[in-house]
Amino acid sequence: MTRPVDYLARRLYEAGCRFAFGMPGGEVIALVDALDRAGIRFVLAKHETAAGFMAEGAYHRTGAPGILVATLGPGAANGVNVVANAEQDRVPLIVLTGCVDADDALTYTHQVLDHQALFKPITRATFRLTAQGADIIADKAVAIATRPRPGPVHIDIPISVAEGSAAIGKLRRFAREAPAAPAGDALDQARSWLDQARRPILIAGLDITNHHAEAALLRFVEAYRVPFITTYKAKGVIREDHPLCLGGAGLSPLADRHLAPMVAAADLVICAGYDPIEMRTGWREMWDPGKQRVIDIAAAANTHYMHQAGLNFVCDVAAGLDALATGAASNSAWAETELKHLQSALAKAFPADEPWGPAAVVDEARRCLPADTIATVDSGAHRILLSQMWKCFEPRALLQSTGLCTMGCALPLAAGAKIAEPGRPVAAFCGDAGLLMVAGELATLAELRLPVIVVVFVDASLALIEMKQRGRQLANVGVDFGLHDVGAIGRAFGGNGYTVRSRPELAAAIRDGLKADRFTVTGCIIDRRAYDGRI
Repeated sequence: MTRPVDYLARRLYEAGCRFAFGMPGGEVIALVDALDRAGIRFVLAKHETAAGFMAEGAYHRTGAPGILVATLGPGAANGVNVVANAEQDRVPLIVLTGCVDADDALTYTHQVLDHQALFKPITRATFRLTAQGADIIADKAVAIATRPRPGPVHIDIPISVAEGSAAIGKLRRFAREAPAAPAGDALDQARSWLDQARRPILIAGLDITNHHAEAALLRFVEAYRVPFITTYKAKGVIREDHPLCLGGAGLSPLADRHLAPMVAAADLVICAGYDPIEMRTGWREMWDPGKQRVIDIAAAANTHYMHQAGLNFVCDVAAGLDALATGAASNSAWAETELKHLQSALAKAFPADEPWGPAAVVDEARRCLPADTIATVDSGAHRILLSQMWKCFEPRALLQSTGLCTMGCALPLAAGAKIAEPGRPVAAFCGDAGLLMVAGELATLAELRLPVIVVVFVDASLALIEMKQRGRQLANVGVDFGLHDVGAIGRAFGGNGYTVRSRPELAAAIRDGLKADRFTVTGCIIDRRAYDGRI
């Protein structure tokens, strides 16, 4: 007997999926069985939000859509945060929930929610699986989730459908659209602008990684000598030690203080795969298309109005960059000394040489961890600092929540990345509040014997919110909490645990973590208000 969920699982396996994450209930046991039979490993998490982030972590290392499995009612509701995060962070996440049959729902109300209504505002599409349409629904879900600007898709699976039978015959598949490139008068105009540009600058965003446009971007900036800035999720699309790299931007006023004048001085701004959902309000209308020439090459039309452009190309980003470069001349007149001066100023803005403090933690960790380390980071003041200071040498080497900026993501992102690519060192950088949100997932690390290195910034405060309170001259309310021994928490869950107050102690803990066969939690004790003047 072939069940509808078997067709669904088979299609997900064809899409490259090898892992699914979640918390099962009786309503999804047939689904979990089908995934397992198809060759997709089911990983038990301790909470659905964490499971979704594990799925995202795996996606970033495999390129295949992530899979989140949740049972009906509270299980589905627990996944709302991470599904909304996938929508705003452009993550192809297949959300599979169990539900009662329609006839039962007429009179049976225990744990019954309208899952499709719940997920409709935060997904690209939501479907209800049917017996004879399982292959079509599965194919639609994969196609929509992995479109040029990806996102989450939800499939609700009635119990009788999951456990029933289907005779679909030949599986139906839709042909993928070919990558589109710009053409015509607008492209001729863009090439003319590139010909005439003396001070061009490029802003690269996460569409670069989604379109696998890294090689095209490198060819373009080197051929036309265009300095570039990346969003946080685009860090590493070109190695950050490249002489044209001006680093990441998004949330740091300190960085913006140096980058904004550079952008204002440009006579041509090229937005390549730039999705401003990652950026703070200071990047609204950062350039003036009335005074500057602006070319926007993106996966989706500009409906956000965060910025405007003189020429907009909605296309495959790699094809767009290659088309723009065809036949255009390089006349960039940026002085090498000018670029080096800006790079030096940005480096000095973030004190890597401080004896101890949050910047010292980032600097020491980057020194001690291998260059190919996959790093993850929670939201908070430490994320801004790490995103500016952590050098990436390849795409998707620093994983974080940038669109929704949700807390508690670093630990499960790291778990998913390590499961998908066990041979790579993986380090999670957590705030103490973020760790406490997902501490149960330390048990997942222990059960799966994942030697993830967890570095925790311990200041017993929601530091970023406390800074905002002081900045607005408001009272300190609701931001401070207890100073917890996070190293002891790590040991209690079966890992190694340390508490450190200096660079040498942190270095020793990281060295031990790299050699360990289990996870390591290192609590770095820093002063409250240690981020003042740092971000």
